[in-house]
Amino acid sequence: MKVFAVIPGFREAGRIQKTIQSVLPYVDSVVVVDDGSDDTTAEEARATGVTVLRHRVNRGQGAALRTGTEAALRLGADIVLHVDADGQHDPTSIPTVLEPIRRGEVEVVLGSRFMGEEAKGMPVTRRMLLVAGRTFNAFAVGVPRRVTDPQSGFRALSAAAARRLDFRQDRFAHCSEILRLVTRGDYRWVEVPVRIIYSADSLKKGQKPWDAARIAWQLFIGAFAR
Repeated sequence: MKVFAVIPGFREAGRIQKTIQSVLPYVDSVVVVDDGSDDTTAEEARATGVTVLRHRVNRGQGAALRTGTEAALRLGADIVLHVDADGQHDPTSIPTVLEPIRRGEVEVVLGSRFMGEEAKGMPVTRRMLLVAGRTFNAFAVGVPRRVTDPQSGFRALSAAAARRLDFRQDRFAHCSEILRLVTRGDYRWVEVPVRIIYSADSLKKGQKPWDAARIAWQLFIGAFAR
């Protein structure tokens, strides 16, 4: 089964090459989508020899994931793996994320930093934000409470699931939208433990408390756009 990693990136110069090189041993190909960066993200990604696509303007991580997923499917992916560009997703967790699909048990695998000991080193403010996000997803979006990680971007989809997963949110709200579509649809899915690597650099780029309000607003607007 050919595995294509899709890595959306915005202003990831100085980080993107290391992320690509750490992911490559675990996959067959990589598609990087530079989401309108005004730095050398695209050039640095191209230097590694992987497929690089570029949005002329910044459209958001959700839009970049759609672009990359569609490209991976056109290039022949059997499994599409979503990985963040900032290096937070530990590549050693990739086999764990892929295995349930490879065995034919599920169509979608959701990585969770809250299973086992994988959330070590997470700042208290980030943990509180994610707990609030889990509650919001359960009561406002309809995501089952048993989903432990409401904003994980570390996931894998079979080609069939990726083709029919019609998520529309362009920005941060795509995580909640994908969770709702997967858990409330007829997809076979499972959560697995993944390790997240926290650093001062990646935390600086991560979601902030006020982003929760943006996500709620984007989901509200999106409900009327369908």
